[in-house]
Amino acid sequence: MLKSFARYYKPHWKLFVLDMVCALIAASCDLMYPVISRNIINTYIPDKNLQLIFSWCAALLVIYIIQTIMQYIMQYQGHVVGVRMQADMRRDVFTHLQKLPFSYFDEHKTGVIMSRIVNDLMDISEFAHHGPEDLFISAVTIIGSFIILCTVNVPLTLLTFIMIPFLVLFIVKKRTAMTVAFRKNRIEIAEVNASLENSIAGVRVARAFTGEAEEQKKFNENNQRYVAVREKAYRVMAEFFSGTNFLTAMMNVIILAGGGYCVYAGVITVGDMVAYMLFINMFVTPIKKLIQFVEMFQNAITGYVRFEELMNVQPEKEDEHAQELTDVKGEITFDNVTFQYDEGKEVLSNISLTFPQGKMVAIVGPSGGGKTTLCHLIPRFYEISSGSISVDGHDIRTVTRSSLRQKIGIVQQDVFLFTGTIFDNIAYGKLGASREEVIEAAKKANIHDYIMSLPEGYETFVGERGVKLSGGQKQRISIARVFLKNPPILVLDEATSALDNVTENYIQDSLDELCKNRTTIVVAHRLSTIKHADEIIVMDRDGIQERGTHAQLLEKENGIYKELYEAQFARI
Repeated sequence: MLKSFARYYKPHWKLFVLDMVCALIAASCDLMYPVISRNIINTYIPDKNLQLIFSWCAALLVIYIIQTIMQYIMQYQGHVVGVRMQADMRRDVFTHLQKLPFSYFDEHKTGVIMSRIVNDLMDISEFAHHGPEDLFISAVTIIGSFIILCTVNVPLTLLTFIMIPFLVLFIVKKRTAMTVAFRKNRIEIAEVNASLENSIAGVRVARAFTGEAEEQKKFNENNQRYVAVREKAYRVMAEFFSGTNFLTAMMNVIILAGGGYCVYAGVITVGDMVAYMLFINMFVTPIKKLIQFVEMFQNAITGYVRFEELMNVQPEKEDEHAQELTDVKGEITFDNVTFQYDEGKEVLSNISLTFPQGKMVAIVGPSGGGKTTLCHLIPRFYEISSGSISVDGHDIRTVTRSSLRQKIGIVQQDVFLFTGTIFDNIAYGKLGASREEVIEAAKKANIHDYIMSLPEGYETFVGERGVKLSGGQKQRISIARVFLKNPPILVLDEATSALDNVTENYIQDSLDELCKNRTTIVVAHRLSTIKHADEIIVMDRDGIQERGTHAQLLEKENGIYKELYEAQFARI
């Protein structure tokens, strides 16, 4: 794991080395004060050598100026290293997310995923900077102090450092408890984020159903679980810090008793004892840095473990010899296809059918019959369990996903608009499209006139997920995307479900024009929209039950389609 983490230092090794060099110089500067103080007290003051006293004080001032410059570089460039590493990790995890199968997002909450990308990586960034730096400074200070103190009095130095093994044992013992506590803390933070994201996204539904109290209750439950876990983490931290502070304080007691006796016995001078006390007080600082290092390490390592867990999720697999899909005519063939989301009940069982080139095929039937799932299998949003799906005779598993999806235009029932302008959202259908192309697509979707009536026109911001637009307006923008993409295969999954009858009729001619000479698959509950389809397929949980034209299916006695049609129009 550490090897995996260390590779993120590689692109920024120059800044990292600069940070370590500055840390070495800054730590060395700290060691000079006790040494100079000892010489002044032991020699220059008794000798009344005022010139050397002021000369060494001036030298000490220069040393502190140098240390200040080093600390400035450490604080600035060191944090730059950390934030750049954080950005690299965030880039890698975002790139990885783009390759994960849809099933991953079906099973994981958006707020939890966001917490792994934001909260966890923030602590990793802090450790990337402060961790090596604090460890290095502490090592230089402790080793340097030990060597210098040994030149004064070896027995007293060994007596002073006798507390270190006890300190190390205590830190090791508490480390496991801290690891467990901080990991649970991460999990609960992610759950709170997920609860927040879900409640904020559904605030309109909550208000409409007067469910504010219920949302508050759910949030409070998650929040209290977080508080409970955080309290346990703080208890472990309190034990850790109080214990280590006591052990480091004992070092002051030892040096005061031992040093006082040595001065009394004439083994060391008063200046030596002052130097000891200064070194010990200085020595306590790197020990506290090491303690902080352990805390940062626990935070970072639990965050990095969760980062690695996400990075280790297997992405969508591409065939090693996958070819680009080109010159698509649009014939789609399902050959004995079976699909299940997990080990549970199959959603589709042994489905065999063909969508002819350039024809419109409608799929209807009760909810839960697998209509939308079938459409999602064509662009390989999910992998089939058995059988094969081919486009123009090419098994879709032997072509690249990118080239396959470029040939398919999808208008879904649940329209998603990105935060941005109307222009940006339409242009998403063909990245890099000119303004003229976007306007032409909007005209075909019969949304251009409405856009031009807005004060900002195509530069109007749609709000988060298009909240500033009506359902019908969002649907027409999504249809404009497909006009712009101009693919040979269309999938219209309840494409007009958000439109009223007047608006639906208004854009139906545009949809009919779009469908010409393209293979079009229409999933529909509103049967009036698919009466002119070349073929209608009726599906339920048991698979394909009926197929034929609108007129043929209406002729079937006790047919499912006939019952659906009559039930629907009986309500009109």
